[in-house]
Amino acid sequence: MAVLHRNEYLIEGMTCQNCVKKVTELFASVPSITKTEIHLGPKKSIIQSIVPLSLENLQSILGNEKYKISKFQTTSQKKSNWLKRYKPLLIIFAFLIGTSLLIDLKDGSFNSSTTMRYMMAGFFLVFSFFKLLDIEGFANSFSMYDIIAKRFPPYAYIYPFIELALGIAFVLWIYPQATLFATLAIMTIGTIGVAQSVFSKRQIQCACLGTVFNLPMSKVTIIENSLMIVMSLLMILN
Repeated sequence: MAVLHRNEYLIEGMTCQNCVKKVTELFASVPSITKTEIHLGPKKSIIQSIVPLSLENLQSILGNEKYKISKFQTTSQKKSNWLKRYKPLLIIFAFLIGTSLLIDLKDGSFNSSTTMRYMMAGFFLVFSFFKLLDIEGFANSFSMYDIIAKRFPPYAYIYPFIELALGIAFVLWIYPQATLFATLAIMTIGTIGVAQSVFSKRQIQCACLGTVFNLPMSKVTIIENSLMIVMSLLMILN
């Protein structure tokens, strides 16, 4: 007796019942697929086959770029995958915040500007380190969404060194006003490119940690950049 492979999927791009009919017919034309339940609403669709089919197989059957297929996930599964995907970034920020607070509190007092300065120093030093591990890979990813790097590719190779220089400037606290305004400008420009990619729903790898971690471009990246912009503004105003 043949083993049947029954899986749940999310098919995006369908807007009417004609789309449902077309997608159903596409899958029905494949001999190895024995049953399909394609739904416009609820979003979950079911495909049953006598051989295991990868997402790449199923997407090639759909052909048309209008339709995008992915594994169906419940809310709890999405949360779990989100935490797993962004775990490296969350740990890095936890270390940066914790270390900055410890350094600032070592004399028994708290100064928000000092804490922010150390955090920004750590941010630039750590993030430039990951970018420099594979500067070629970083440049390729960065050039896909940064508004300057798309027009001037060498900027993508220079950018990690700009971050490194800013990190050192924050540690030594030299030319503070110039350092803060440079940070504000660079992070604002970077956020524009990130926001354009996120809101256009382009599937691009985020280059914030280079190519070491495969992080997708998302609103998390916008929040990350916005945090640096806000801290820069607060320190300038202070």
